[in-house]
Parts: sequence; C-alpha cells; structure tokens
Amino acid sequence: MSKDVGLYLHIPFCARKCAYCDFASYAGREGDMGRYIDCLISEMQTYPRDDYRISTLFLGGGTPSLLPPALMDELLTAVRDHFSFVPNAECSCECNPGTVSPDLFRVLKSQGINRLSFGVQAVQPHLLSLLGRIHSWDDARRSVMMAKEAGFDNINLDMMLGLPGQTLDDVRQTLDAFLSLSPTHLSCYGLIVEEGTLLHRQVEKKLWQLPEEDDERAMYDLCLTTLEKHGFEHYEISNFALPGLRCRHNADCWQRKEYIGLGCAASGFLGNKRWQNPPSLDAYLAHQPGEITLLSPEDAMFESLMLGLRMMDGVSADAFFRMHGVTLDSIYGKKLKKPISQGLIAWQDGYLRLTRRGMDMQNAVLVELL
Repeated sequence: MSKDVGLYLHIPFCARKCAYCDFASYAGREGDMGRYIDCLISEMQTYPRDDYRISTLFLGGGTPSLLPPALMDELLTAVRDHFSFVPNAECSCECNPGTVSPDLFRVLKSQGINRLSFGVQAVQPHLLSLLGRIHSWDDARRSVMMAKEAGFDNINLDMMLGLPGQTLDDVRQTLDAFLSLSPTHLSCYGLIVEEGTLLHRQVEKKLWQLPEEDDERAMYDLCLTTLEKHGFEHYEISNFALPGLRCRHNADCWQRKEYIGLGCAASGFLGNKRWQNPPSLDAYLAHQPGEITLLSPEDAMFESLMLGLRMMDGVSADAFFRMHGVTLDSIYGKKLKKPISQGLIAWQDGYLRLTRRGMDMQNAVLVELL
C-alpha cells in the first residue's frame, strides 16, 4: 500500500540574488536549466512509484517561475507520470513578480497547480531596492492580477518586517496594498540578517541600521490586528490564512508528516531519516551525495515539540503520545515548569502552546526545553 507524503521540488535559478538571501539560489545559470531538470527527474525516479502517493506538492526556490514554460511542463508532466496524487492535493508554486507570463500560468493550471505564492516583500521602492528585488509594486500587482485572470484563486503574498529603514507606516501601507488584491494567505516574516549575504556585509559596515526590537514587535502586532480584522486566522508564527486555506504543505512539515525533497539543497524526511541534498548546484549536477541524519527517539520527540510550538494550535498531548509512545509530560514535564511559570507557554484543552509573549521568545523557550 502506498504512503501519502509531501513532495518538495527545489528550483535554484534566480534572475538576481537578493541582498538578504542565503538560500541555494543562483543567478546567471539559466543555461543549466535543462540539465538540472533532467537530474531532478532522474532523482525522482529513484523513489518507487507505487510506494508513495503525493498529498502536497511544493515548488520552491530560487525562482520556480523563472523556468521557461516548456521546461516547467516537462517537469510537472514527469511528476504526474511517476507519482499518483491524492484527490484534491494541494499543489503550490512560488513565483516572483516580473518573472511570470500567461503561458507559464496556462502550464501551471493544466498541470494541477492550485496555489501560488508571490514573493512581494514590500511595496515601497526604496525597500525593494534595498532587498535587491527586481520588481516594483506595479509589477507585483500586475502579476497577481494575471494569475487571477488565469483562474488562480488561492494566492499567498510574502512580506518582510524589520527591514532597515522600515517604519510602522510602511508596514501599514504594505498590508493595505496586499489586502487590496484579496489574497487568501499572507506570510509576514521578520528579517533575519544571515552571515555571508550582501545585506549582512552592509549592516556590518553600518550602511544600514535595523529597527529597534520594540519597533519590529509593533510591526508584527500591526499584522496580527489588521489581518484578524480581515478574517485571517493566525495559524503559525509568521503565517495567516483565510479559514480552510492554510498552506497544507508547510503545516504538514510542522506536524512532522513525511515528505520527499528533490533537487539541489532540498531536504526530505521519511521514517527516522532526514536528508539534505548538496547545496551547491554544481555538486548536484555532478550527482554528488547529500547528507543523511538518522533520528534518535529523543531527536524525534524534540522535533515534535520544536515544530509544533510554531503552530498556534500548539502540540497535542494525544498526538505526541500516538507518535512517540510516551507522554509529553513524562519527557518534558520538569523542563516545562519554568517557562509555564514565566508565562511563555501554557496548557489549553490538551495542547501545549506558546503565549503571545512566548512567541517573541520562542528560541529561548526551545533552548530551555532542549
């Protein structure tokens, strides 16, 4: 009997590397797209077709929408030929404004893609320029409207908080602009300045100054209150959805459901094994092996806690017992006393959840539990 799993496909090509990006993405390598798709399909075929059934599909990057429509069609045809899908599977594709076309949307629609995620990030020209984005707000608006005209109605927009020079009014303006497009989902991420990125070097040289912590918290609170007023559920620390339209692929990952990851830098999780393919595009094209990690029972239990606490639903005591055969309290009871007494986490209706204050201190809570 086949096992229902998620499927992640990493498309590492970009028109330009963004200033904040530390993902496996490569600009100026369009000439390798055809060979890369061949390698990705070959890797996919190492998974027996009858062993797995796809419950969610997610094309991430990089910029998947940079693939020419013919290559995208070839890739998705190969996926559909190799794997069966559950009825009404969620199939998502990340898109960058300015890299889409009616032809691409026709291919995605014909291949069963039913959810799009646009990396817009902001509407202000100076913030988009600072981030190294190639699009304007008008480009983003036109791209979303083009998607809607092609029949896509489940659309996420990404925005970033805590950018150098960003103000509360900037966030309010961005939220208003995003909501004017009637998205079904918003992801509101706090900027993390990763080492090795252009933005990190600029901040180190004091070319940019990050907002104060209280200012970034005010931006996040504005997202919470604004999106709640517009009917969005806050279901994960950074993610908001209209009822019934959570990103199922990501929610499954946060609940430790199994998935296959294909492509350069892609990670996967089956049984007690996690793996990551080589992050280097050249290494992947050369068929170099990735890294495999075998999870101990202790690793698996901490993952359930760490990932589950990202969700507003929290960690279900019953689900934890079903998955691990021990109670959450027997493993973490003593360590839970301090963060509970500090008001950072709380039990509610059989679920362990971060409080609002705990969300701001999530990493500290996890360090305490670890």
